[in-house]
Order: sequence, then C-alpha cells, then structure tokens
Amino acid sequence: MSGALARLAGSSVVHMAVAFLAMGSWAVFANRTHPMPGPLLAGLVQGSLSAVITLFLKRFIEMLVARHAGVSGLVLPPLYAGMTSLTLLYAIHSLAGTPEVLATIAVPLTVATCYAILYTYTLWSARS
Repeated sequence: MSGALARLAGSSVVHMAVAFLAMGSWAVFANRTHPMPGPLLAGLVQGSLSAVITLFLKRFIEMLVARHAGVSGLVLPPLYAGMTSLTLLYAIHSLAGTPEVLATIAVPLTVATCYAILYTYTLWSARS
C-alpha cells in the first residue's frame, strides 16, 4: 500500500466520512417511501450517529478488553458496544421522528456489532 493510501486508510476522518455516507445513504433508502424531508432527516441523523460511533467504538472496545480478564474480555466488549449502539440509535431516531426506525438502524447496528465482535476477538486473542 502506498504511503498516501496508507495514511487515508488509517485516518479517523476518512473512516467517519465513509460511515456518514454509507449509513446515511442506507437511512435515506430505508425511509424512501415517506414524504420529504423524512428520508433526508433520517439520513442526516444516521450519518452523524455512524460517524460518531465509528470514532468512539474502537477506543471503547480497547478499553473494555483491557479491563476484563478471561472470557469476559471476549464476551462483554461486543455486548456492551452492541447494546450501547442499539440504545443510542433507537432513542435518537425516535426523538428525531424517523419514520422507519427499525429498518433504519438494522444495517448500522449489524455492521457495528460485527465490527465489535471481530475487533474484540482480535485484541483478546493477541493478549492470550
């Protein structure tokens, strides 16, 4: 990987921008049957949430894996990350008036939880 490409791949801003665009677009799509500005608002809310979650999820998992010994270091971080993501996504979309809350959060929640599981396993197995 070239130096410039490696810097882009490691950039938190790039990761946040990709999360904003990908998951914001999904939210617009999930709410497409509703009148405007509902789908656009859902996209802005989800894009913003995904960008922030992307920024903090990695650090949150690293902290939790370091705090918990044994199997709890493997199980608890993705559980906490998934439940935190679910709570934030559901609550904020409900407050924002997103028409299709469950459809809107399904993909971002799945992606975040899968990432949490894989990253936790990587950290946990390297520690053993």
